[in-house]
Amino acid sequence: MVLPLYLPVLFLQTLHHFKTGKYNGSTIMILGRNTVLSKVREMPVVGGSGMFRFARGYVEAQTKWFDIKTGDATVEYKCYILHY
Repeated sequence: MVLPLYLPVLFLQTLHHFKTGKYNGSTIMILGRNTVLSKVREMPVVGGSGMFRFARGYVEAQTKWFDIKTGDATVEYKCYILHY
């Protein structure tokens, strides 16, 4: 798929911190281009800490709900991560 250069794009930098269970205290870092009008957006996992040290992978983000008046949104992230 080829996307025009004038589509709205965000730069996403997010750190997900796990607070319970097997991955308690670990983090994953997502960093990449978020083409917000695309149905599914793919962004890289660039690292992490704890159980996710040296993590690599990608996430697929899909907007499930968006309120144009308030800017509120619910986004589903499917994470595919390799770690040691």
